[in-house]
Amino acid sequence: MVIVFVLAGLAAVATLVGLHWYVWRRLVRDTTAGPGLVRRVGTVVFVALPVMMIAALVAERTGAPFWLQRTLAWPGFLWLAVFIYLGLSLIAGETVRPLLRRFLDRRTPAGAPVPPVPLRKTETVPAGPSEPQEQPTETPATPSTPDTPDPAASPRPLSAPSRRLFVSRVVAGTAATVAAGTVGYGTYGVLRGPRVKRVTVPLAKLPRGAHGFRIAVVSDIHLGPVLGRGFAQKVVDTINSTQPDLIAVVGDLVDGSVKDLGPAAAPLAQLRARHGAFFVTGNHEYFSGAEQWIEEVRRLGLHPLENARVELPAFDLAGVNDLAGESEGQGPDFAKALGDRDTSRASVLLAHQPVQIHDAVEHGVDLQLSGHTHGGQLWPGNFIADLANPTLAGLERYGDTQLYVSRGAGAWGPPTRVGAPSDITVVELASTA
Repeated sequence: MVIVFVLAGLAAVATLVGLHWYVWRRLVRDTTAGPGLVRRVGTVVFVALPVMMIAALVAERTGAPFWLQRTLAWPGFLWLAVFIYLGLSLIAGETVRPLLRRFLDRRTPAGAPVPPVPLRKTETVPAGPSEPQEQPTETPATPSTPDTPDPAASPRPLSAPSRRLFVSRVVAGTAATVAAGTVGYGTYGVLRGPRVKRVTVPLAKLPRGAHGFRIAVVSDIHLGPVLGRGFAQKVVDTINSTQPDLIAVVGDLVDGSVKDLGPAAAPLAQLRARHGAFFVTGNHEYFSGAEQWIEEVRRLGLHPLENARVELPAFDLAGVNDLAGESEGQGPDFAKALGDRDTSRASVLLAHQPVQIHDAVEHGVDLQLSGHTHGGQLWPGNFIADLANPTLAGLERYGDTQLYVSRGAGAWGPPTRVGAPSDITVVELASTA
């Protein structure tokens, strides 16, 4: 087993190095005429940024000093996003290169000889008896037709090396512009804060008196070395502005310890809802000290549901721990959370990962609220996330159980989203009675 992990690690490193070599080659080597300051600086950048990216990931997972995590996070994680879109843009540019070279070949053929300048003799006037005969001279002829090239006006043909350099610079410049624009806009979308999304979910067992009950669902806030107290305040203000009846925080609140991120999470104490705010763990809580965070959110006024249930006037609200807790003996226990309830009442389950829907179906849950997927976060990551989860985002039905998956409010790694905007969802329950 150890050998398998080592080989997988070596393969991953080799792939990462190979992809960076390709991007460096297209972006730096192919766009410079030869060794020089620009190429040396570009090479240093292409070594330093990947190192910072890996260091940022390692620092977060190993609990390095928080100041070091924050120092590495911005350049390291942003490079991860930029590198993805640089690579995709350069790969797309491979299809443009031959077309651009062919276009240049038509306009300025390589090695085309400079057309010869036609000469004509000047007319001579016979000289008088005392005057010597004027010797004929040759002067350049004036072009008589438009087809005759004018050496002063015709562009000098590009040599093959010049054409290659020009094409490489056009493709590289376009790729860099596309990558910077995509990541810039995607980062702005995260930092400005999540937008409110509204979904109506009919529940057959919901009493008519509870029709229109609103649950504000927020997941994957990911407070950490990049998203801090200011971002948490935006999330809290957005939730409170919806005036929900109940707030559900469905995991991945933090990426770090209570010691480092306690001040960043402090705005959660301002959450306001008629029936309170509830919390279940996500997989990232188990990387960050789940027990300490459960106590911290309780201190902030949230109600942790650790494989537990509360009976609200209109329905049962249950919550289960995340699957990652199994490594610490704190995994999900559906029987404990749902086993002895009155099945004639409607039930809503908070579970971080959508894959927990199969257990929810077995236990007769009416609605499961989840997060975890980020909607893929960075296109085309949505295709991978879709393969790993029964539902990527939105509302779907599994038998008699409905599953709603939020894209999440924050971001993990790069503070960037492309094709998967962040959201806080107001789920409005509707009675069908």
